[in-house]
Amino acid sequence: MNLNKIPATIVTGFLGSGKTTLLSNILRQANGKRIAVIVNEFGALDIDADLLRNCPLDCDDEQEANNASDNGVYELANGCICCTVEEEFLPVMETLVERRDQIDHILIETSGLALPKPLVQAFNWPQIKMHCTVDAVITLIDGPALVDGRIADDPDRVNALRLADENLDHDPSLQELLDDQLHSADLVLISKQDLLQPNQLESLQQALNARIGDGVRCHPMQNGEVEQSLILGLESQSEAQIEHKHTHHDHHHAEGQDHQHAHDHFDSISLSLGEVNSDRLLEELEALVSAYPIYRAKGFLALPGKPMRQVIQGVGQRFDRYFDRPWQSDEERRSRIVLIGKGLDTKQIEQRLQALEA
Repeated sequence: MNLNKIPATIVTGFLGSGKTTLLSNILRQANGKRIAVIVNEFGALDIDADLLRNCPLDCDDEQEANNASDNGVYELANGCICCTVEEEFLPVMETLVERRDQIDHILIETSGLALPKPLVQAFNWPQIKMHCTVDAVITLIDGPALVDGRIADDPDRVNALRLADENLDHDPSLQELLDDQLHSADLVLISKQDLLQPNQLESLQQALNARIGDGVRCHPMQNGEVEQSLILGLESQSEAQIEHKHTHHDHHHAEGQDHQHAHDHFDSISLSLGEVNSDRLLEELEALVSAYPIYRAKGFLALPGKPMRQVIQGVGQRFDRYFDRPWQSDEERRSRIVLIGKGLDTKQIEQRLQALEA
């Protein structure tokens, strides 16, 4: 029944768990497979979508949706994907269905705040069900963060939890988010294996195996690298079983409660700057993370005298920097930064970062 259906892989996971890195590596190893990508960005600047646009995609040049790039990346930036299924997700899927003869696989990167179940349920809508199926729901877990207690159950205490105070718990919203992502998963990947000791990894795997469903595999990975045979072509047909997977989201709706979704607890600051000194900016970001509950930082930097664009990404106190591509001749050299956190002083943070412009 699924021979002529386009398989779709849904990649979910908490902020900074490595979803974009995983998708980038999948695209780089596509080996001619024609892959369409849907990205649900949290924040006004499409940092993740821009990163994926620079991966080699073998897609037709003709695009039929206004929010599609010229290489097969579709951005949903107008809200959390699980809250805008009908308004945002369905129109893009209908566009992909129209182009189904040109597509071999669909990758969907949810925001770190999305509940997977409503998205999977959408694949049972007649206009999607006839042509697409969910190959697998993959949930990424930030291994070091979970081991250290930095995936906070109470957003007001995240800053303290980054200092490994494991006694600070629990806030239902984030716990429910993590639980629902695990309960909806067909595969769980533990990212940043290289930052874990063998005994930590073993304990974490045992804890996760006790929480996920029977038959759901749990694999470690580092740098987003994993054998494609482990993550693509799983043929889970998740939409057929999703109604039998219990989530906290079901519980809230069953009792008629107003479900306060986890992303209601988060703030996002998006900033565009000129050229900056990378070392000074990193020092300032580290200082800001120590002063404010900033969970995630990401962006592109324009460095004076440097022909290449630098990517900066941070989770808690951990930051990575690397050059991803040359600046284009017709491209404005601007630095773009997104910060995601709780109760942020937007004006103060913007002033501190704007003072770093070269």
